[in-house]
Amino acid sequence: MPARLLCIALAVAASCVLPAPVAGAEPAPVTEPAPVTIATDEVPARTAFSARTLRGDRWGSANENEPRAALSLAKLYLADYAVRRGVPADLAAAERAIRFSDDAAADTLDAAYPNAVAEIAAEYGLTNTGGGYWGTSTTSTADVATFLLTKLCTDPGSPILDWMADAAPVAADGTEQNWGTAEVPGVQGTKWGWSDTGISEVASASFGAGYVVVANTIGDTGEHTQDVLAGVGAAALEAANSR
Repeated sequence: MPARLLCIALAVAASCVLPAPVAGAEPAPVTEPAPVTIATDEVPARTAFSARTLRGDRWGSANENEPRAALSLAKLYLADYAVRRGVPADLAAAERAIRFSDDAAADTLDAAYPNAVAEIAAEYGLTNTGGGYWGTSTTSTADVATFLLTKLCTDPGSPILDWMADAAPVAADGTEQNWGTAEVPGVQGTKWGWSDTGISEVASASFGAGYVVVANTIGDTGEHTQDVLAGVGAAALEAANSR
């Protein structure tokens, strides 16, 4: 199943399932229907995968709710806290944390807001997300998908989405940022994550016109991209068969 079919299948997802946001109100967690589970032979167990649309459609691997190392996807939570609850001076560090995946910038924000990840998890209803310091926090692909979908629905003007859309080709540590969910046709913005020590683990989270795709792989970037596209193909087939 060509990956481009996901864009075709999800292109109709233009209506947000959440009520219109109230000026000055905090984002509300996305209310989603029961999940459709992708067959385990489509997405190997090494990878957790989640896809969602603003219309309420959702697909996920059997392990999409499994808490895994958040890696640099935790910077999404940290930056969201700093952008909405911090001070104007935090914006530069938040931008570097997202666009360049800059650990030093994230450390600066974490030092200022040590409870940011936990507070964002509570606010958005991310039940499989936890931890204090961003670099050792955990999350699930389903939680990241919920977070990003909520941003698209209730806070589409967030600079976080703009920074994801303008991500640097090369991260602050020299890592190329061009793999995983970024390979899905139609993607408009992406945040990547990877482990610096120990077992190889990588993650990516992207949004397009009315949808989000998130994945985490115990493996390398090549395996990650392969599994992402397998999951996308399965999601496209599910979408095609349900319409």
